[in-house]
Amino acid sequence: MKLATWNVNSVRARLPRVIDWLQRNAPDVICLQETKVEDSAFPHEEFRALGYQTTIFGQRTYNGVAILSHAPLTDVVMGLGDDDLEARYIVGRVNGIRVASVYVPNGKAVGTDKFAYKLDWLARWRRWLQSHANVDEPLALCGDYNIAPDDRDVHDPEAWKDQVLCHPDERAALTLIKEWGVQDVFRRHHSEAGIYSWWDYRQLGFPKNRGLRIDYLLCTAALADRCVSVRVDREARKGKEPSDHAPVIAEFSP
Repeated sequence: MKLATWNVNSVRARLPRVIDWLQRNAPDVICLQETKVEDSAFPHEEFRALGYQTTIFGQRTYNGVAILSHAPLTDVVMGLGDDDLEARYIVGRVNGIRVASVYVPNGKAVGTDKFAYKLDWLARWRRWLQSHANVDEPLALCGDYNIAPDDRDVHDPEAWKDQVLCHPDERAALTLIKEWGVQDVFRRHHSEAGIYSWWDYRQLGFPKNRGLRIDYLLCTAALADRCVSVRVDREARKGKEPSDHAPVIAEFSP
């Protein structure tokens, strides 16, 4: 199975690029983040024309997550089961695998209310996993984590030290998620530094490769052991009006 994740930074603004990418790469399942559209305005028909069923948790202007799959998605859950209305989490079952599309809050800046919300969201998600997920089953948590796991994932670790996306508190929260029972499958295949999935639009961030790796798939051992390859499609970040993120694609043996 080929499983992908991509923060598209507005599915309507990026629709021709997303359709072209799907036609060329043909993942069985793709998780999207920052769709930035309410459910009624999501481009269902365009994706159905490519053979994808669309399962969405939308929000106008902000956030929004979706899972596109060739096979039906069942047992769908949206959100963390509390009173938080932000559309950041959707999970369902497809081809015997539980797949989630995750959009972790950005946090804006250390010390702000938004940073506190980010840490709280991560803690609530950790509790959700403990109560509603099974570490012994195939599970993939795919998305934009807005956290660079370690300094290999940062173009300039000294400049980013203690800043949002690289702060020790965020990394500690991510570690707690992993310790529940998931692993970063990218690191099973790539130990080197310098491979990124996000580049700022400003100051020639992409041409100068001033990036961060903040998009990835965390998988339980039952699925991680079947992962045969993972790559970041840097080419998808090129060209006119791209998302500031690149897709990440993982392939799994049956």
